Amino acid sequence: MTIPDTTKTEIYEKLDLLFKKKGYQDYKWIDPKKIIVSQWVRMKCMFGCSGYGRLASCPPNVPSVTECEKFFKEYSLAVIFRFAKKLDDPDKRHGWSKTVNMKLFKLEREVFLAGHERAFLLFMDSCSICDDCTGDRDTCREPKISRPSPEGLAMDVYSTVRQSGFSIEVRTDYTQEMNRYAFLMVQ
Repeated sequence: MTIPDTTKTEIYEKLDLLFKKKGYQDYKWIDPKKIIVSQWVRMKCMFGCSGYGRLASCPPNVPSVTECEKFFKEYSLAVIFRFAKKLDDPDKRHGWSKTVNMKLFKLEREVFLAGHERAFLLFMDSCSICDDCTGDRDTCREPKISRPSPEGLAMDVYSTVRQSGFSIEVRTDYTQEMNRYAFLMVQ
């Protein structure tokens, strides 16, 4: 679906006001058709992530890589939100992520209520709503709130973020500032 430029401008202006009202300053609008989906990302989930098969909104409890690619191509507007944080205690990063993700979930709801019925959030980190995830979509305790991460949907976050003009680097230890990115699919 192609949106006329005048309509896009109206959407940008309306949602920019909402984002700023909610305190979001560090974000960029992107064309979701330029989101890079790669099989290697799914392989990293399968062979490198302790959440694989243990979280209800992570692989293998998500669509196939091909289905994820089709999902992103259905959209014409999306937003990348950047969150930077340096924590002295690396164990606190999960609590910080949960707090940010829950605020973003509320923002997704407001975007939906503003007339964008396709609004769909990708958390900046794996879903950590529940302290102990059931690991299964069928028994998820919060199925209406739970969202996948971009990586869970096979998005190459590094390449996608770089092409949008944001900076992102691999961190070599937990004392370094984190750069986390959430994606809000809009239209």
